[in-house]
Amino acid sequence: MITLKDIAEKAGVSVSTVSRVLNMKYPNAASKETQERIWKIVHETGYIPNIHAQYLKMGEDNSEPHETPRSIFCVYARSSRSAENPFFSEIGRSIEYEAYKHNCLVKYSYLGNDQFHPHITKQLIDIKTDGVIMIGRYDEKLLYSFLRNYKNVVYTGLNKIDTKYDQVICDGYEAAGRAVKYLYDLGHRKIAYIGETKSETRFLGYKDTLNSLNLHFDKKNIVNAKQTPDGGYVGSEKLINMSNNFSAVFCANDVTAIGALRAFKKFDIKIPEDVSIISVDDIEMAQYSSPMLTTVHIPTDELGKIAMKILLDRITSGTYLPLKITLPFRIVKRESCAQPSKKWIQ
Repeated sequence: MITLKDIAEKAGVSVSTVSRVLNMKYPNAASKETQERIWKIVHETGYIPNIHAQYLKMGEDNSEPHETPRSIFCVYARSSRSAENPFFSEIGRSIEYEAYKHNCLVKYSYLGNDQFHPHITKQLIDIKTDGVIMIGRYDEKLLYSFLRNYKNVVYTGLNKIDTKYDQVICDGYEAAGRAVKYLYDLGHRKIAYIGETKSETRFLGYKDTLNSLNLHFDKKNIVNAKQTPDGGYVGSEKLINMSNNFSAVFCANDVTAIGALRAFKKFDIKIPEDVSIISVDDIEMAQYSSPMLTTVHIPTDELGKIAMKILLDRITSGTYLPLKITLPFRIVKRESCAQPSKKWIQ
């Protein structure tokens, strides 16, 4: 059985450091990198806290048997590589924290593309688990395959789904609309878009908000690009080569916007003096980009925690009334947006 000492040795830190990180009462117990390393080892080794020993330490009666550990799956439905977007890993980390607190193990994590590998599909069906949390925009076939095989499934992300399933969302459609409206309030009237366009709720929010504000929808200002740093970079190059008839860009997420910042710098287009950029997510690196990124903050920590709590309630109580919880978002104003300049736009 894995112990705190084993984790400490693998992480190259003291047992007390591991204990403080896992207790989650000391946010500065270790550097972010060390905390990530410790939680990765916890996940890989399947370590769960010794609840019996914790009751002894607190001086509580432990004569009654305690629950055996539960296990769940996390499915990163939105991406083929979770590392492509820290937004998803932030939600996943929050789920792991909450699971750990309740004597539960995140036994496996799968990526959306895993569904196309026959041996992994078989593993998903054969391995027993108490529940599944699906993170990010889902493929309907993937969703229904889980619903067929597992009783307890919770979805969390930016897209609304059928209300007969448990879901914890922060509405990406409304977040996109708020971002476009923020640019409009600054005086921008020609707002471009970089990101995916097919089945992307943020693109729909962008498009519908332009319409509600009586702004022209210009296809030359729309670039269908992967929502990754490379996608943002390549998409921005394409946009610049197609048009200079825009004063602001709405990127579907932060990593796309960070790639866009690099591309605009290459073309000597200053942000925000020439073009303003806004996006959605508010991942940690958004405040370290140059310039710092104005974005819509999505409460990833709460998305993960509440999804895990709903799943645990579903597992323990056996209730069947579907829950839909919508969390609020907010604009985080930093350096990448300003009033429009006549220098760039035609």
